[in-house]
Amino acid sequence: LPSMQTSGSKPCPCPSFKLREVASMYFTMIAVFLVILVVALQGSAPRGSDFPYKVPLDPQGLLELSWNVSYPEQAVHFQLLIRDLQFGLLFGMSDRGEFENADLAVLWSDGHNSYFGDAWSDAKGQLHMDSQQDYQLLGARRAPEGLYLLFRRAFSTCDPKDYLIEDGTVHLIYGILEKPVHSLQAINISAIHRGLQRVQLLKPNITIPELPSDMKTMEIVAPDVVIPSQETTYWCYMAELPDGFPKHHIIMYEPVITAGNEALVHHMEVFQCAAEFDSFPHYNGPCDSKMKPDRLNYCRHVLAAWAMGAQAFYYPEEAGLAFGGPGSSRYLRLEIHYHNPLVFKGRRDSSGIRLYYTATLRRYDAGIMELGLVYTPVMAIPPGEDAFILTGYCTDKCTQLALPAAGIRIFASQLHTHLAGRKVVTVLSRDGRERQVVNADGHYSPHFQEIRMLKEVVAVLPGDELITTCTYNTEDRSRATVGGFGILEEMCVNYVHYYPQTQLELCKSAVDPGYLHRYFNLVNRFNDEEVCTCPQVSIPQQFFSVPWNTFNRDVLKSLYGFAPISMHCNKSSAVRFPGEWEKQPLPTTTERLQEPVPRCPPTPGPRPAAPVPLNLGELRKD
Repeated sequence: LPSMQTSGSKPCPCPSFKLREVASMYFTMIAVFLVILVVALQGSAPRGSDFPYKVPLDPQGLLELSWNVSYPEQAVHFQLLIRDLQFGLLFGMSDRGEFENADLAVLWSDGHNSYFGDAWSDAKGQLHMDSQQDYQLLGARRAPEGLYLLFRRAFSTCDPKDYLIEDGTVHLIYGILEKPVHSLQAINISAIHRGLQRVQLLKPNITIPELPSDMKTMEIVAPDVVIPSQETTYWCYMAELPDGFPKHHIIMYEPVITAGNEALVHHMEVFQCAAEFDSFPHYNGPCDSKMKPDRLNYCRHVLAAWAMGAQAFYYPEEAGLAFGGPGSSRYLRLEIHYHNPLVFKGRRDSSGIRLYYTATLRRYDAGIMELGLVYTPVMAIPPGEDAFILTGYCTDKCTQLALPAAGIRIFASQLHTHLAGRKVVTVLSRDGRERQVVNADGHYSPHFQEIRMLKEVVAVLPGDELITTCTYNTEDRSRATVGGFGILEEMCVNYVHYYPQTQLELCKSAVDPGYLHRYFNLVNRFNDEEVCTCPQVSIPQQFFSVPWNTFNRDVLKSLYGFAPISMHCNKSSAVRFPGEWEKQPLPTTTERLQEPVPRCPPTPGPRPAAPVPLNLGELRKD
């Protein structure tokens, strides 16, 4: 080749190369690159401590996901252990666990060669290679326990085909390829073994407080349970504190899972029973059994809650949750949700929650306060709604009266709805201006509820408002869904954990019943008296008889948006604080928080829409 030169410059004094020398150098560089790639993919096993969060993806535990969160990098690093690799797998995220319109990382093999790529599925479930490869493969290696696959994903990629990783619940999906496929597009997602798992990916980066030297532990576990051979079981077990157990502070708790059952124990809660009863019967059985004593329904005060994927829960170093002592029941109820979709038989379990407690009381007792809507049928959702909104208020009048001058500090939160709930958010408002999100879950699932430590403590002062909004989907229902305790009724609640404990245990609202009565009268006038508003007809029955045309839907939405409210500003004795709480005006908001704008990561360089080849050796043949 002749030496190169640029226009208007002197010839370059570079030596000239023969064509075969250039070709030799080029192929040598390619070979070195491939060696480096293979070495990187067959490298040393990642340390377990690098991935502090772990969850089984499938009921058999064949797929195990570990991850860490880098807030400086705004990225999640994943480690996926595949215990029985066949011909690949799909892993990804979608709005509610669907395989349509999903964001996927795919490992597949044609039986000889293996590939990894970032893909997406369309509304029909057809897979496409993403033009922007944002699942970045970091490494892969075989080990005695299976194949480790390491990859990275930014929270936000600004790719319209990608899922935006946010605070709150993430629906992870997986699929196992049991036969070789010649291309990504040849994968038929309707024909593969697949499933979903819900987690909170973006765990808060909190400092673990120092634990006291006199700390003791107590395990509340259900002994030797034979997990029923059905998909869903709620198991109840009654435990009892020692007689004369003095006041202590719970400062931490963590799950105790029987080895081998990690994929079956879905979530657990420990409730303290009502102090007004001297005793509670012993019980160890299904929570919905007719043999369960009715008195167990009076064990509702949450002491601890854990869900799959959650780590240990720590109280702030200045506060602890009181239990034991005068005015505190000795009786505790453990509730375990077993999820057994493969209907395993004869599996034994002794899981539960380990409490860490101290007799050296901390400065503050922690408290739990209910925010949101009162459990009442006056708050209802019409059928066939894709995103119907209800809002509950903790008003400035209530916080002004019930909170101490220095206010309270919220450090954790548990959101709660029944089956129609899709989103929940609580916002702190001061002087009519929204100041801070207390907790939000834009992909909320009633099947995944846990107490979540907040990324930062929220200070609530007297005169502040706490506004909780829930979004519901009733597209699969043919009649109205009313508020109440039943699973097919609805709730909108945020249980906030805070300190110092006050007398205020419940700060919730509902629409004024008189205005709802006017709504039913109005519906009658425009619908030929189809709705009976007679005193003997219950509110649910009146809602069930409403013909849900556009007019009736819109008027109900409007009613909830302007009608005065009945405030429940309640002490722990269920008695309201003194004051006028009926027909209270809705809080007015003059300034709302702006929606956060996703931050696009800097592009490290062109990542073409092509899969990465992997040297994984011979994969399993049929």
